Amino acid sequence: MKRAGILNRHLAGALAELGHGDGVLVCDVGMPLPEGPRIVDLAFRAGVPSFAEVLDGLLEELVVESGTAAHEVRSANPAAAELLRERVRPLAYVSHEELKGLSAGARLIVRTGEARPYANVLLRCGVFF
Repeated sequence: MKRAGILNRHLAGALAELGHGDGVLVCDVGMPLPEGPRIVDLAFRAGVPSFAEVLDGLLEELVVESGTAAHEVRSANPAAAELLRERVRPLAYVSHEELKGLSAGARLIVRTGEARPYANVLLRCGVFF
């Protein structure tokens, strides 16, 4: 058993398979999940685990070169918007409908237990060198 880092075997394995340019959608329980990408559903109950907890854990494990969020997050969920502004740079904004369309091209989707609207971000993997 791993001593530290991400313990969920499905998530740890999926992260190990990611390469430069691959997309990882971190989403709330309300985001429609497209067919195609690998999905790791961490949702246990409303709010558990939170979007912030999952995002922070992923950012410890991944090199991220950019992110994309829905512009609606800024007015509908200021806490998530601030979290994204602090942790994901550069961060682009598109409409929520566009984000849903982009999610189909992600390699991995990680569903959190977050139950606040627009707590979603598409991360683009970078390289560590």
